[in-house]
Amino acid sequence: MTPERKRIRGWMMFDWASQPYNTLLLTFVFGPYFATVVGDPVEAQALWGYALTLSGLSIAVLAPILGSLADQAGRRMPWIIGFSLLYVAGASTLWLAAPGTDLVWVVLIAFGLGLIGMEFATIFTNAMLPDLGPPAEIGRISGTGWAVGYAGGVVALLIMLLFLAENEAGVTLLGQPPALGLDPDTREGTRSVGPFTALWFVVFMIPFFLWVRETPAKTRGRTSLLKGLRDLGATLRSLPSQPSLSAYLASSMLYRDALNGMYTFGGIYALGVLGWSVIDIGVFGIMAAITGAIFAYLGGFADKAFGPKPVIVLSIVILSLVGVTIVSVSREAVFGMPVAPDSALPDILFYICGALIGAAGGTVQAASRTMMVRQANPDRMTEAFGLYALAGKATSFLAPLTIAIATDLSGTQSAGLIPLILLFLCGLLLLRFVHPDPEMSRP
Repeated sequence: MTPERKRIRGWMMFDWASQPYNTLLLTFVFGPYFATVVGDPVEAQALWGYALTLSGLSIAVLAPILGSLADQAGRRMPWIIGFSLLYVAGASTLWLAAPGTDLVWVVLIAFGLGLIGMEFATIFTNAMLPDLGPPAEIGRISGTGWAVGYAGGVVALLIMLLFLAENEAGVTLLGQPPALGLDPDTREGTRSVGPFTALWFVVFMIPFFLWVRETPAKTRGRTSLLKGLRDLGATLRSLPSQPSLSAYLASSMLYRDALNGMYTFGGIYALGVLGWSVIDIGVFGIMAAITGAIFAYLGGFADKAFGPKPVIVLSIVILSLVGVTIVSVSREAVFGMPVAPDSALPDILFYICGALIGAAGGTVQAASRTMMVRQANPDRMTEAFGLYALAGKATSFLAPLTIAIATDLSGTQSAGLIPLILLFLCGLLLLRFVHPDPEMSRP
């Protein structure tokens, strides 16, 4: 294996190592299980929404500043190491999430810190993407990396469901008690998802740290917070003169927020509305992750052939239609038409929605990463991905907050998901002003 190929594969291992935080903790295992910890699905959905709001705001404020500091120093690896440690510490602490615990806020804070660690480590690894190959290959590399991440999520989720996560009867998907002597009565199998995710990350980041070497910076110096703030201020002031970049940041701000809301609350919605168990939601997650891996990989080739913008547009259209379907499905009715209490139709439709969320979600995220590379200043790439994170988090309170408020006011989970559809449509509208040509998108 050539050093260049080894470097690309090592970079992709970050996606494999970090994806379980999204797949296992944020979406399909710990998120739905958190409702069991609290005891009331509606209250749990509201608390989860407020916790994600605070985490998102923290990321939004700090991301571009830290990106600017990293560009000053010309190094990203120390930041990746530091935030990887935060990831591991936050995930490990979720072991404390026993049903009925008095440590709910400790659990939420730990989850938020781990999420911050994951998001910031992602910013700095994403900023390495332009250095991995020629511009024509970046879309394929990004798509393949995202597919590798989804594959890692599938494998990790299968291990959890087969051997650790127990249902209400105290058995795993294999019909056996949790492995390693974990106590199903206190849900030790399911809450081991935190330490398991941390261990997974530690093990599979080894190739990343062994194989990935930073491209020597054109300039390298001491970092200055004041200079970082000045540079960031200059970048923000220049945005009106870069209409394509500005429109893209605004568009991605909205559609990525909606997608994160769909990922985050889909499992909680299925548990509360359809009465699914954690095992059911896990199977749903496997299906979504498999389609995500397949279509992120294929989407990388579509990105290479047609550019990222058409890929993003098609994905958003699909996700909007999925959102309409989800809010129209309940145990009692489908699109307003009553169904029998034992009908499998709501479950089938929700599984189909899960597959489409995985397919379109994986594709749009990989293509969005490529589009950011096209729009960014090559000399300020880490800062650019900091702005990209800011765009993803500046309004990240919208999805969880509107879901939390709508859920509180209506007393139903279905009403809480309606804002996601509007966010997708607004993001789609703003994409009209994004120019796919990176040269013409810069002044």
